[in-house]
Amino acid sequence: MSGLSIAIVGAGIGGLTAALALARKGHTIALVERRTGFSEVGAGLQLSPNASRFLIKLGLGPALRRVATTPDRVVVRKISTGREIGQIALGPYMQQHYEAPYWVVHRADLQTALLDAVRSDPAIRLVMGRKVENIVPKSDHVELISYSSGGATETLHADLVIGADGIWSRVRKAAGDMHLPEFHGYIAWRATFDRRDAPKESAGNETGLWLGPQGHVVHYPIFSGQLVNVVAIQRARQPVEGWAAPGRSEDLLAHYRSAAPTLRDLLSKPEGWLQWSLFYHPIRKMAQGRVALMGDAAHPVLPFLAQGAALAIEDAATLGTLLDRDVTDVTSALTAYESARLDRARRIQAEARRNGRIYHAGSLISFGRDRIMRHLGPQDMAKRYDWIYGFRLPE
Repeated sequence: MSGLSIAIVGAGIGGLTAALALARKGHTIALVERRTGFSEVGAGLQLSPNASRFLIKLGLGPALRRVATTPDRVVVRKISTGREIGQIALGPYMQQHYEAPYWVVHRADLQTALLDAVRSDPAIRLVMGRKVENIVPKSDHVELISYSSGGATETLHADLVIGADGIWSRVRKAAGDMHLPEFHGYIAWRATFDRRDAPKESAGNETGLWLGPQGHVVHYPIFSGQLVNVVAIQRARQPVEGWAAPGRSEDLLAHYRSAAPTLRDLLSKPEGWLQWSLFYHPIRKMAQGRVALMGDAAHPVLPFLAQGAALAIEDAATLGTLLDRDVTDVTSALTAYESARLDRARRIQAEARRNGRIYHAGSLISFGRDRIMRHLGPQDMAKRYDWIYGFRLPE
């Protein structure tokens, strides 16, 4: 039996992974992207074992091993003093315990590896510069209407449509969710800089996590260890304008003016920053009829658990398992997909929000938090998330 015709809206990390997973099952893919080209802002991603094992299974292991970094540990420190609170085991522990690596990678490097695989697969057609205008479900197919910047309209007929088009998804409405994301009260500052310029305490092969009541900071080596990726979270009353906005280093340093000297030194290194507003959208639907959602289109995850990209990759792997080449009932397969993903996505969304409260706790709660971290030790700190990192799909 011939495979399905599938339209995927959005060629980000999730959409590219889904295209590969579904093409490998014998389906024909139209991957529709509104951008006219690919150029990723220099930022990092954390690929925990629940994501890396699926990328390796898709054959991307050799390409990613050349560009990814495998930190040995997370070192957790207090923003105000720089004192170490505790550690979380990564590196060899993750590989041994979960049989897959915990990688950190430049987003552009991951995107390049996925794009190379997509472009070499004849079953995938990459349609660039097309903005989705409407999705019209029919009894036996879906019509996806898009237009180019020049106004040319195209209608795609597909057996199903998958929305991988991010937090402001146009596909979400076709899946029955009319709600808009809400600003969560935080802005993320992101930047990279040359690792040779990093303060000595921050230049090791480890992830740094600094906690405080007004925000937190994460940094780790990327780009084969040549760059340091920094993310600084700041409380804010209003979102920044647009998708991302340039940020002034002096404003960030003013926010962290009472931070330990080592952290202030680290934050002073990047020459330019970009700011993103953090929005939250509780997961409500992942499928309706012949339309499915994945990644941020379905369940944006606050960046307090490093699971946004990983969860999208899990979605792609699940779709690839349930939409087998011989599937005949598309709606039942997508209903099964929603059933398989809803509870897990909700739990991870909730855990990320909880982590935010713990990271930004005041003096009383943070005192207990710090004691628990020191008591548990690196391996037990990692084991708290066995339910995340150990995720596998049936063979």
